[in-house]
Amino acid sequence: MSSPQTLAVVIPSSAPMPRQNPDQGLACLREMGFALRSFYDADAKYQRFAGTDAARAASMMQAANDADAGILLALRGGYGLSRLMPLIDWDRFAAAGKTCVGYSDFTLCHQQLLRRGVPSLAGPMLCDDALRGPLHHWTLQQFVDVLEHDTHRLQFRQAEAVDAGMLVAEEGRLWGGNLAMLVHTLGTSYWHEEQNGILFLEDIGEHPYRVERMLLQLHYAGVLNRQKAIVLGDFSGYKLAEHDQGYDFAAMLAYIRTLVTVPIVTGLPFGHIPDRATLVVGSQAQLLVQGAEVSLTMHYRLPHLASVSR
Repeated sequence: MSSPQTLAVVIPSSAPMPRQNPDQGLACLREMGFALRSFYDADAKYQRFAGTDAARAASMMQAANDADAGILLALRGGYGLSRLMPLIDWDRFAAAGKTCVGYSDFTLCHQQLLRRGVPSLAGPMLCDDALRGPLHHWTLQQFVDVLEHDTHRLQFRQAEAVDAGMLVAEEGRLWGGNLAMLVHTLGTSYWHEEQNGILFLEDIGEHPYRVERMLLQLHYAGVLNRQKAIVLGDFSGYKLAEHDQGYDFAAMLAYIRTLVTVPIVTGLPFGHIPDRATLVVGSQAQLLVQGAEVSLTMHYRLPHLASVSR
């Protein structure tokens, strides 16, 4: 029987960079009481990846089938999971009963689990700042709180000046992740959409016009207006250039709001940031907004706990 306190660690995408020391993250998790099982070779590199495509896909399946671990944790994101999509048996992977954790490039894994009815966690990865000193305790506490409960509530403020009379009360399945990775699968057999859901999005290093282009692609495909609400996390890591002509994120968002008929909420503490919430992809979520104040409540049953209870 798998243990809810044992983590299987994988690297499905990019190889760690020298400044990303996985040993510090491993030590941190052990201090938190987790037992670890590694399904990667820290020295294996192929081009920019953490090993060949075949090796990385095999390690994902080995971790999923491990009898001891209840949680599968991605060591880092970057790029590379796209190449593994046809190499992984996603039906078997989803049926293995692991709670999978990661974000960014790992959005592709969340999508494949969601289409099979399996919740997963958009949460910390070993090489993130959250698991390297100095520790970001709020991020780690969010992760632990989600693992230990079947309901989790986030409260935050919108990242922009809003009408104090703005009222939103919506309920739907929470889904989404990295904007570029979601758009990447649109129109392919790996695309999955939750209609009447609550869609959360984040990205890094994308200029506002590029974010607009991706949002327009989702809009033209009908995805955005099929949601109950859209919740935006962090969009940072870019610097406006001369050719932007001052066209910033606020201007882009104002334009998108003229096209989209559902509420767009900002300020979600999620993305490529040190203080980051853990979100349960596939949870039944309630979104309440009153002016700048936002509450997002998630109800869920994580697969590794469901398998332990059987």
